[in-house]
Amino acid sequence: MSAELPVVRLLDLRDAPLDVLEVIDAVADPAAGGVDVFVGAVRDHDHDQGVTGLEYSAHPTAVDTLRQVAEAVAERYDVLAIAAVHRVGRLRVGDAAVVVAAAAAHRGEAFDACRGLIDDLKATVPIWKHQLFADGTDEWVGTP
Repeated sequence: MSAELPVVRLLDLRDAPLDVLEVIDAVADPAAGGVDVFVGAVRDHDHDQGVTGLEYSAHPTAVDTLRQVAEAVAERYDVLAIAAVHRVGRLRVGDAAVVVAAAAAHRGEAFDACRGLIDDLKATVPIWKHQLFADGTDEWVGTP
């Protein structure tokens, strides 16, 4: 593990467009043989309905919960660095909604940690999605 930098290097919720290269740069490490990145984007459909956009809302504890998730992933996998940034606010089809990355000495650990990070983020961090459909209806996803 790289001694000069912490394993969890970037965590944030933002109401501005996400920069994939910023997340990749955050996990850069000379000891990394593999960097895996996941970008979740707003798609134009869900449940056979056209989606025109969506809005993400986050609980005030979301960043703290995201940190707990990231630290747990860092403990579970042999990684050098991880990072996660999620959008809040109104997004259009095609916008990046979340970017997560993991760097490890070997690709397998990078893949596994990146998948663990996005899966645990989606399951645990209190971020809620309000989908807007083409027919004028809407749906909240992930609300308690």
